[in-house]
Amino acid sequence: MKAITQDAYGTVDVLSYTDIPTPQPGPDGVLVRVRAAGVDPSVWHMMTGEPLVARLALGPGKPRERVRGWDVAGIVEAVGPKVTAFEPGDEVFGTVPG
Repeated sequence: MKAITQDAYGTVDVLSYTDIPTPQPGPDGVLVRVRAAGVDPSVWHMMTGEPLVARLALGPGKPRERVRGWDVAGIVEAVGPKVTAFEPGDEVFGTVPG
């Protein structure tokens, strides 16, 4: 799948449009095909790693999470075996890491 990824802290110049492996939902997880995504000011802090104290949580040398963003809307593609509230084809929205 395609994603905008980040392997170092910095400005938008550190972002790349790349192929990454399609994630698989865990036992309690849901895989969503993203139709719309949003970013807010906290994403800038994650991208730049500023203030520097934020790197304690984000990753000291480089970001632990390669894909940025929080807000998402889309369609459920797959669900884990313990998921009962959603099924493939459901339209959903929410907040997720990456």
